[in-house]
Amino acid sequence: QKIAVEETRLGIPIIYGIDHIHGASYVQGSTIFPHNINIGATFNPENSFQNGKITALESGPLGHTWNFAPVLDLGQNPYWARMYETFGEDPYLASELGRAYVKGFQDDYEVFPYKLAATGKHFIGYSVPRSGWDRTPVDLSMQTIHEFHRPPFQAAIDAGLKTIMVNSAEINGIPVHASKKLLSDLLRDKMGFEGVIVTDWADIQKLYDYHRTARSYDEATLHAINAGIDMSMTPESLTFNESLIKLVNDGSVTEERINESVRRILKLKFELGLFEHPYPSGQALDSVGSKAHKVIALKAAEESLVLLKNSESVLPLSKDIEKLLVVGLSANNRKNLSGGWTLAWQGAPEERYPKSVKTITEALADEFPNSNVISMDSIGTENSEIRLRFEKAANEADAIVIAAGEEPYTEFVGNITNLELPQEQIELIKAVNNTGKPSLLVLVAGRPRVITEVVPETDAIVWAGLPGFEGAEAIANLLSGDVNPSGKLPFSYPQFVGHAIPYNHKSSAAYYFDAEVANNIEQANKTTALWSFGHGLSYTDFSYTDLTISDTTITLNDEITAEVSVTNTGNIKGTEIVLWYLTDEVGRITRPVKELSHFHRVELQPGETRKLSMIIKPLKHLTYPNFNGDQILEKGYFRLQVGDMIKRFYLNAEFRNNTFDE
Repeated sequence: QKIAVEETRLGIPIIYGIDHIHGASYVQGSTIFPHNINIGATFNPENSFQNGKITALESGPLGHTWNFAPVLDLGQNPYWARMYETFGEDPYLASELGRAYVKGFQDDYEVFPYKLAATGKHFIGYSVPRSGWDRTPVDLSMQTIHEFHRPPFQAAIDAGLKTIMVNSAEINGIPVHASKKLLSDLLRDKMGFEGVIVTDWADIQKLYDYHRTARSYDEATLHAINAGIDMSMTPESLTFNESLIKLVNDGSVTEERINESVRRILKLKFELGLFEHPYPSGQALDSVGSKAHKVIALKAAEESLVLLKNSESVLPLSKDIEKLLVVGLSANNRKNLSGGWTLAWQGAPEERYPKSVKTITEALADEFPNSNVISMDSIGTENSEIRLRFEKAANEADAIVIAAGEEPYTEFVGNITNLELPQEQIELIKAVNNTGKPSLLVLVAGRPRVITEVVPETDAIVWAGLPGFEGAEAIANLLSGDVNPSGKLPFSYPQFVGHAIPYNHKSSAAYYFDAEVANNIEQANKTTALWSFGHGLSYTDFSYTDLTISDTTITLNDEITAEVSVTNTGNIKGTEIVLWYLTDEVGRITRPVKELSHFHRVELQPGETRKLSMIIKPLKHLTYPNFNGDQILEKGYFRLQVGDMIKRFYLNAEFRNNTFDE
């Protein structure tokens, strides 16, 4: 920075970008939050806001001015190796949490006069490749892009998002880095984005040697510049610079086109105050990894855990339990709790993780101080000494915790060919279930792995996702009952290895099972998912009653007020996430079977009832886009669903473009 500012002709400061995806993960001793998929399970924008804010506080003073987060892709394909970086499969949820992150990171007045820039990525459609593998082809109609993939980016842009990173893959045969239709016509013109568009790593080169849509690097550069790229992320080479100069000199690119991008980049640097404050402040470094920050990260981790199954209320465990056996891949492992983008791109070797980060076994030993907590990473073969030790320990245990799941990965390194949990882990779960002791499965993973065959015999199942550095403590608190689980799945948990569809699918997506099923929303969801989007149990019970709507007919400028009563019918305090869904019964363009339109988190004491409401506005809740992105409003019936209750109303207004062709 000193060379750039003090030893060059123009003195233009460098802007430093870094991947602090879930906390300042390249800063020693920092606070590491749960990954976004866990934040999605909390249905709590405050957790996303705090992730952004604390990341800013712990990285901004070090000169990490530009953060390549948040990920605004939709986690609809469980094969995709970056699913855990998303907020889940629903565009409304991703919009609310993405907006909160941008506000938390960019609007933090505690780091002023040092200002920071967030990056929405990866524009657009990156997360739904046909094969499920990273950076492979995507086929999406423009209508699907407008309806499902655009909203999270639009919400972040409306919140002041300063930069956007581009999808590395191709959509409909055109690499996004070379798509004027997506980067200029859609992002700039329709969505109103005025900030900086940056490539992903060396992706201009990939137009030439990977996608093969350009005959040379120079031609690849020309395609990217014409599409609307402002900055090339190629720190290992000056080839882009040299190519661009050549293109200007031969007249292929005008100087005004260069000036256009330079203006955006300089404007960004001015807005961040880099010309006035080019060097890191080095202030408030004692806040890095502070106790106050870790308490906030722990709360987020606790709210993110999802209790999927709890047969005969085997959980929570008694604090007086005498002997607890912990087995599995993640029993004594720190790195698995945080996944990729932690200390290093693919996670770091186990020895690099701070000793202050507890393993699941250590956290359980602390949470059950009067118990004998022992652990085994594996249980060996039938005749091995390890197997005999397991059988002896299992025979003496009062309950067995299976810490299963995945080791860290991201991007193409995380590509898999089978969604089922690895066979050795399935066999371990079966072995535990065969002991007859209470079996408690904790899934530490970045995506849902298929476990259908072991679910019936497993007593309790917790989806822990990637809960971060405070994750083991959060898990222990849930198992002991110090925390009453409140998380709900932000994705549909697949039942099958080869078939997975999101909850907001089209009715024909379930046609394979039965035409009758395809027309039954709830049955279709149950058939295609082991656990549906929004599933999550508690140690108490909640009932929904008295769903009412203020009118059964609505016109363009009217509103309907819907109300529902939620009661804690159990014996302990609990938090319920109340999900409001709307269904458009008939549309000229096929409509999803249901769509999340609103949500609440509500804490209730035993016996307490709370009345909650949602205001339905036609232009906000009842429109959908055509293939050009223009909003359509059609007369007809809609359904509102909360819990297992449904109310039906009629929209007596419409406007639409009669052109529905793609």
